Amino acid sequence: MPVTSFCQEPPEEQRRYWVDTMIQIGKPVLDSLANHSLKKSMPLAGYPETAAFAPLEAFGRVSCGIAPWLELEGAGGEEDVLRKETLAVYHKALDAATNPGSPDRMVFCQTGGKRQALVDAAFLCHALLRAPGQILKRMDGHVKKNLVSSLITVREIEPYNTNWVLFSAMVETGLFLLGSEYDPQRIECHMKKVLGWYLGDGIYGDGPEFHFDYYNSFVIHPMLLDIAAAFPSMFSDIQQTIIARSSRYAAILERMISPEGTYPIVGRSINYRFGAFQLLSQAALQHFIPEDISPAQVRCALTAVIQRVMSGANNFDSRGWLVSGVCGSQPGLSEGYINTGSLYLCAAVFLALGLPPGDPFWLAPNEQWTSRKVYCGMPAKKDAAWEE
Repeated sequence: MPVTSFCQEPPEEQRRYWVDTMIQIGKPVLDSLANHSLKKSMPLAGYPETAAFAPLEAFGRVSCGIAPWLELEGAGGEEDVLRKETLAVYHKALDAATNPGSPDRMVFCQTGGKRQALVDAAFLCHALLRAPGQILKRMDGHVKKNLVSSLITVREIEPYNTNWVLFSAMVETGLFLLGSEYDPQRIECHMKKVLGWYLGDGIYGDGPEFHFDYYNSFVIHPMLLDIAAAFPSMFSDIQQTIIARSSRYAAILERMISPEGTYPIVGRSINYRFGAFQLLSQAALQHFIPEDISPAQVRCALTAVIQRVMSGANNFDSRGWLVSGVCGSQPGLSEGYINTGSLYLCAAVFLALGLPPGDPFWLAPNEQWTSRKVYCGMPAKKDAAWEE
């Protein structure tokens, strides 16, 4: 029986597809926020406990994924025109999200006993790390002042003893980037706590215990990598180890993509869709893909995943907002803390769009990924547990 597969288009068409899909996902969030209508427009029926945080969830998560592309200059042609247009909308959206007089001013504090604001303020800060030139340096003074005030409020939220400690560390990092007072001790303490949860073979516990889910890719590796890079002197003794561990986990993620572009539906927050492959896309962006895995096979594998998920008939409602599910509308896969805004962490798969079109990741001819090679009877390389 032949192995069916997605990702058969030429490389340049794959990039165009990534850009189009990213814009399709992020445009309703950014446009409505820039027009001061996000809270009115986003469908939140059925989410009474988390509705207050949903706008920040959507904006923070879209920001986290789209930032490297916004940072890229010189892509040329229609893509660069679209990037500049999106960047202008983004800065209007950031103003609307943080301005005390805006109807879309977001919740940056603990409300009703819920601590969710800490999570998505951190994703917003991650965008500052990923686009220092186009988001951070181009930020208007009053927007910067409002964002700093918002982050000072959110830093009062106590994180759970899980991956959440990285959210606190990332908020402090955001304050540092914005030129405000920050707590380096809090950053160092939280980072070392997570590093102490390392279990081996590129995998961290989410807290002291192992959880079989995608949080190593949703949060842990990406934030460890970028916070450590922001403070090279603080983490000089462990930075290369952090990169090496992330490289190993990226290799595991590549092997988890089936010949058909599907992947195991395990663990919580699976409705973040292909956000599960944030780290693999980041490995391409920051060039730490293992040497025995080519950039082209990572591109083809991720393209296959995006195409397979987007083939779901009902990923969006009639107004273009994401609905809960992995491949279509599947609310039964969701947890109680997930709302419409939460779903936008899927945007994190698009990090590799921060690479220019001439990078080997986008330029090299198509190449089959590991499981595709295996199940097509092609030569493939064996795998083994990685040791430091």
